Amino acid sequence: MHSAVLLIEFGSIILGLGLLGRFAARFRFSPIPLYLLSGLAFGEGGLLPLGASEEFVATGAEIGVILLLLMLGLEYTASDLVSNLKAHYPAGLVDCALNALPGAAAALLLGWGPVAAVVLAGVTWISSSGVIAKVLGDLGRVGNRETPVILSVLVLEDLAMAVYLPIVTALVAGVGLAAGSVTLAIALGVAGLVLFAAVRYGRVISRFVSSDDPEKLLLVVLGLTILVAGVAQQLQVSAAVGAFLVGIALSGEVAEGAHTLLSPLRDLFAAVFFVFFGLHTDPASIPPVLLPALALAVVTAATKIATGYWAARRSGISVKGRWRAGGALVARGEFSIVIAGLAVTAGIEPSLGPLATAYVLILVVVGPLTARYTEPLAAWWARRRTPHDDGHGATGQLPEARTTQPAVHD
Repeated sequence: MHSAVLLIEFGSIILGLGLLGRFAARFRFSPIPLYLLSGLAFGEGGLLPLGASEEFVATGAEIGVILLLLMLGLEYTASDLVSNLKAHYPAGLVDCALNALPGAAAALLLGWGPVAAVVLAGVTWISSSGVIAKVLGDLGRVGNRETPVILSVLVLEDLAMAVYLPIVTALVAGVGLAAGSVTLAIALGVAGLVLFAAVRYGRVISRFVSSDDPEKLLLVVLGLTILVAGVAQQLQVSAAVGAFLVGIALSGEVAEGAHTLLSPLRDLFAAVFFVFFGLHTDPASIPPVLLPALALAVVTAATKIATGYWAARRSGISVKGRWRAGGALVARGEFSIVIAGLAVTAGIEPSLGPLATAYVLILVVVGPLTARYTEPLAAWWARRRTPHDDGHGATGQLPEARTTQPAVHD
């Protein structure tokens, strides 16, 4: 009987996602907000809670994040990663300063103490790699000039988590300096080892994985990715970082073949991830913290746009690309919830969990919208601020004849 209910619930979820995806495609916007809202409607405290498929959906959600980051890693080589990190590390510092400080300040103003301030700083700092990767694909921007800048900021954030998460874990658990230092050293060592293997032995790994049989290639790539992600997470390193670095390590025909084979799986499990996020949010916990969460969302949406704009300008990207880069970075998601969950589990501050949930829900819905509309809105505002010529110069002379050369678009 339980098996039948599981199949009915999960089948209904997948069917509903397909219909929502069709609806979003018809009106040319990302389906992510619809996926999240559907999860909110059928989760804890929702209209019709789903229980039988919860564990299965949770596992599918983890696989969804892993596949999103793997596919993003397949777009770039190890040399691209190293060169981007070297070129864009100042953007990572600006990102941390502009987006972590508002969260820390908010926690202190609310009287939650220094540990909660460190936690909320992480919640507001880290963009959602999963949401942003999905949005870039939906909008067809993976090949845009500003995308490597966006990717560099995300990678720097994900790698920073290898340092930040052990620190937060030690703080909320109240462990001593020595124990916290050991945890941090292990995390850094594992992240460094995986990155070194991806850069130094990427070709060897690609030859090992390579196969002319699509079935074998799919199984080996998927198995290797989930294995590395699991080991990384077990050692206090982000599973997303491990999956991304596996994608970086694969190159050439192997990367192209894996991308083709895994794209449908990524789309399926990524949708499940966004539904799962909504399923575990009780709508009743949101109203009491909605105003501070909304204020924090407005401030940090602006700081993320400023971060992306600055980073893209530093890389010589056109004005339109700068606004696109800023708008794409707004969404928060999986990492923010993980960070808040550590504090909630340790009982640091009862209101921190609901505030973080409301904050992430706001920005995970707004993020795909800012990714799409920040650049056209900025262009509209620039046109409004530009003085209009009435057809005559300041002296009443007719303007000179214009050339008929075509305009150049970026």
